[in-house]
Amino acid sequence: MLTVYPDYYPAFRCIAGACRHSCCIGWEIDIDEESLARYKAMHDPLGERLRRNISADDPPHFVLGERERCPFLNERNLCDLILEGGEGLLCQICDDHPRFRNFLPGYTEIGLGLCCEGAAQLILSQQEPVQLLSEGNWEEKDPDAEALLALRKQAFAIVQDRSLSIDKRMDKLLLLCQACEPGHPADWVDVFLELERLDEGWTAMLQKLEQDGKTIPVPDVPDVQWEQLLVYFLYRHFLTAWEDGDVGSKAGFAVLSVRLLRCLKGLFPQVELAELARMYSAEIEYSNENMDILFDELL
Repeated sequence: MLTVYPDYYPAFRCIAGACRHSCCIGWEIDIDEESLARYKAMHDPLGERLRRNISADDPPHFVLGERERCPFLNERNLCDLILEGGEGLLCQICDDHPRFRNFLPGYTEIGLGLCCEGAAQLILSQQEPVQLLSEGNWEEKDPDAEALLALRKQAFAIVQDRSLSIDKRMDKLLLLCQACEPGHPADWVDVFLELERLDEGWTAMLQKLEQDGKTIPVPDVPDVQWEQLLVYFLYRHFLTAWEDGDVGSKAGFAVLSVRLLRCLKGLFPQVELAELARMYSAEIEYSNENMDILFDELL
């Protein structure tokens, strides 16, 4: 098995109590079978507390408390499970977040999702072109998988070509992948407003984009940050074309996402780009239904 990850991946650390958007608030936390069995076998006070706060519904999950907080998130926004039992006590989803994985035959990629505040800050802080590192061996290579990876490598080369403006890079990316031109993000507001939404603040931003979308000032953001976002969106979603055979919608999604974030940064210059990216990712990337709708619209 070959495992691949971005060069910044090992530097990631949870920012814990400093996080303004804790993943332990507002999300259902499902418990895997192995962790559930371990919790049931604990006979100390922590084990009793665990069992009191686990729903027996399918799938089993922690029962969220006031303000949809995990019952083990204390007043300092730190995890009591880690404090009392160590990180090894975490269930799989807590231990894994914000990591994502994509799979090809004999080949796995792992990355960090933008919905995590710490991950977004780390990704956007990178100044050098992202390199992919690997561990292990790809013992039985699949020709179609190799072709998909080769095409993405060309896409990376285009979006990391710093002799070109970010707009020209996006145009070349769309051409390479034979993708439809997404157009201006303001023309997509109706689509975004019909998607599942979590945060009223996100709705307000979309409505502001619909109102002022064609007169947005150019945000004062270095091209390298848009480059990092393009690379991220390609890295996260391009290989899903292995399942549906469509690379154009994946390239189109990367371009649309960056254009939308540029518009939002122009409309809301006081909001950090990392925060806008985090919000966008939480609203869009963490809903399979939302992603499917956008990919269909980009065909």
